[in-house]
Amino acid sequence: MIKEPHVPLFEMVMCLSNAMDLIDRTLVAHHKQVAYVALSIAAEMGLPLEEQNDLILAGLLHDIGALSLQDRLNTLQFEIENPYEHAELGYLLLKEYEPFSRMANLVRYHHTPWDERSSTIAEKEGVPIGSRILHLADRVSVLINKEKEVIGQIKGIRERIEKHAGKMFMPVLVDTFRGLSEKEYFWLDTVSPSLDLTLAHRSKLKTIEMDLERLLDLSRFFCHVIDFRSRFTSTHSSGVAAVAEALAGLIGFSERECSMMKIAGYLHDLGKLAVSKEILEKQERLTEDDVNVIKGHTFYTYRILETIRDMDVINTWASFHHERLDGKGYPFHHKGHDLSLGSRIMAVADVFTAITEDRPYRKAMSPDRALQVVHQMAENSALDTNVVAVLRLNFDRLNSIRMSAQAVASRDYEEWGTGAGVP
Repeated sequence: MIKEPHVPLFEMVMCLSNAMDLIDRTLVAHHKQVAYVALSIAAEMGLPLEEQNDLILAGLLHDIGALSLQDRLNTLQFEIENPYEHAELGYLLLKEYEPFSRMANLVRYHHTPWDERSSTIAEKEGVPIGSRILHLADRVSVLINKEKEVIGQIKGIRERIEKHAGKMFMPVLVDTFRGLSEKEYFWLDTVSPSLDLTLAHRSKLKTIEMDLERLLDLSRFFCHVIDFRSRFTSTHSSGVAAVAEALAGLIGFSERECSMMKIAGYLHDLGKLAVSKEILEKQERLTEDDVNVIKGHTFYTYRILETIRDMDVINTWASFHHERLDGKGYPFHHKGHDLSLGSRIMAVADVFTAITEDRPYRKAMSPDRALQVVHQMAENSALDTNVVAVLRLNFDRLNSIRMSAQAVASRDYEEWGTGAGVP
């Protein structure tokens, strides 16, 4: 019997944070550094534990609204031009999902300067002190040169921050940071490769476990983060999840296993956060380098989810969707005997959904053509013939389920994008 997962919230948030930092080497550990610096300032000030935990979540997810590689790289400039769009997009993603809704405003205002007078929203609603802390922590992180040892950078970083006290930063927070900055451990922790363990040790979030229902809700949130970076992928994972769940039910999976399959569908492209929006939306033929980047996405999905306890079954279902029965898939080149039925179902659901969607380089295939493609892939030992047979026998029903799920995802995308002016 497959064990029902009970997953710590902290581990799921950390895995999403790590995935977002994969897009460029200069971004590695940025979210964790911001979370740690913000937590350290909040703890030094004696803020309540609930507010400290909110800052950990906000720090780990603060740039969640930066959709493209260039957007992310722009956030690494100390003084950013027009920083508010990605903050607003992040707010709109976070505000609908518990337990993130409480810290959504921290992300929304995390680039609002202390002396800001022009923001109507900020004047009307007020900027939370957590946003002020997050802003300072974010700027401290971007000032750290990862190519040099950190102790020798302390004086220069401190002077740069102090220069902007009363302008960019709340003066009392700069005073608190100044005291922290005199302690070498603070800096060594900030750049430590084991920073995730330090955050886990200091966070109370690790005690919050999610049952299957809550994990399903959170995985749908992950799906939006993964897919909403591009109009062309905005409904993909929702379609895959719906088709995979329905296929699993038709094949005889239990209700609990079908829910796990749906979670796997929502998460199957988590590693695509390492693929730039520029590649996802490329209209001309992909280069060999582009293809190689894309081929890495299932590897990253697997390695990221591998760190979370109780997720091993969901992980294999999610991550092996580009493996083939003949061993010619990627990235692990598993053969038929290595691939569980759940992994085979996911592969069929992914192919079927992908070829019935519009992409930058082609229009969606007709139902007849889509069936021809999956049949041929089964004949060539790429897909499981039995799973494809179930798809063929139930094509109209499964196609209707796919279209319905993707219509809901499309509405969600349009509402989210309209809220922050995404074209």
